[in-house]
Amino acid sequence: MSDARAEAGPSPTQVASDRIQFRRALTLTFMTLVMPGSAQLVMGNRRVGRIALRVWLGVIVAVVLVALLALTSRSGVFALFTNPRLLFIGRWFLILGAIAWVVLLLDAWRLGRPLKLRRGHRLWMTGVNAALCFGTAGVMFFAAHLVSVQNGLIGTVFASEASSDPTDGRYNVLLLGTDSGDGRDGMRPDSLQVASIDRDTGRTVLVGLPRNLQDVPFPEDSVMREEFPDGFDCDGCYLNAVNTWANDNAELFDEDEPGIEATMGAVEEITGLQLNYYALVNMEGFSTLIDAVGGVDVNVRERTAMDGIGAPISGYIEAGEQRLDGTQALWFARSRVENDDFTRMGRQKCLMSAMLEQLDPKTVLMNVQKIADSGKALLTTDVPASDLNVFMDLALKARAQKISSVSLTPPVIYTGNPDYPKVRRLVAEAVQKAEGKAPKPYGLERASLSQVKQVDPTAPAKDPNEANQSSDVAAAC
Repeated sequence: MSDARAEAGPSPTQVASDRIQFRRALTLTFMTLVMPGSAQLVMGNRRVGRIALRVWLGVIVAVVLVALLALTSRSGVFALFTNPRLLFIGRWFLILGAIAWVVLLLDAWRLGRPLKLRRGHRLWMTGVNAALCFGTAGVMFFAAHLVSVQNGLIGTVFASEASSDPTDGRYNVLLLGTDSGDGRDGMRPDSLQVASIDRDTGRTVLVGLPRNLQDVPFPEDSVMREEFPDGFDCDGCYLNAVNTWANDNAELFDEDEPGIEATMGAVEEITGLQLNYYALVNMEGFSTLIDAVGGVDVNVRERTAMDGIGAPISGYIEAGEQRLDGTQALWFARSRVENDDFTRMGRQKCLMSAMLEQLDPKTVLMNVQKIADSGKALLTTDVPASDLNVFMDLALKARAQKISSVSLTPPVIYTGNPDYPKVRRLVAEAVQKAEGKAPKPYGLERASLSQVKQVDPTAPAKDPNEANQSSDVAAAC
């Protein structure tokens, strides 16, 4: 009789009981996944369960509060996620939370009494629990890594503590592109642009400054004004040489960065804009950044030479829609072989506009480590971490706005003999137009503005210099 029962297998009652035990074990595991501590509260150590559940509910409340804050103040959310102290705490919270969650999942597996399950059920139960442990811990450890990378980048690049308020509702940031190397006299910012950004709308005006502007003026109370009362009129003294001259004569200044301070003073006198911050971009690091995000799509208006500056031309970037890698993007922004400085300035604006449009949050998230590594080599700035939230919010606003442009290039401005009062009027009008205000009449100077090209958004521009003088840089590119 006993042999017959053995051959018949488990009874229906036993099968039903096994299924109930298996479902209970799975339920305890998924309860822990959805609400950590709930399994312990039901069947295990209730004290541990209560602590875990309270922590979990606290996390939910925090997430809800952040979501509500996002609906009312996007910059407030950015402030939370760029605060070094909160990032440090958040990183360790994620690490400890990952460990605690795995321990709770393993305890839920124990509470399911796996040794009393049938062999097939036990294998399923163990596999599911292991997958959830690895998945949960992996996601949280990766999140902790992202937080650590971001905190390291902020601490390295945005280490300044001095904050600057907007002037007349606008942030004015000097963007410098440096191109130092063998045989070059110091670190020369061959690309100089001012981004004037409306604090409320993000509407941006790019003011392009030719590197070879002569007789550059300086503020009245500056060391440079004492040395050059009639402007920067020494032999070979162009705008891009101000940085080198000041650094070579650092003993005259009471500044940590005399070259940057002198250049900022000169740009303020040229444009009439009060600068809040500067951002200095190393062109070689810029190439690494482009590679880090997988390239950038650009409409190349004319065939552009690569190399050719102190070396033979190594190739060309052909005209048309192109996806540029880091090296190609570097030469697209840098090359002035077979064209001129002014064409290069237009290409730089097009490249900046393309990056602003294409660098979405998903791209940044998926390449955060590469971007952070390139960013440390790429960027030097005095923007403090406390203002990062403001500029992150402005960057998102700017993506939805047209970028206007004014460049101090011939025939509007002749770099060898610049009319600086006219320059300041041109810049002021561009800002007024970007803000939707009627430009102020400037008498005969208004005639010069007829040379500023206006772009028909329905027809692509044919002139490579179109982006230098446009109310819509993206359309001109």
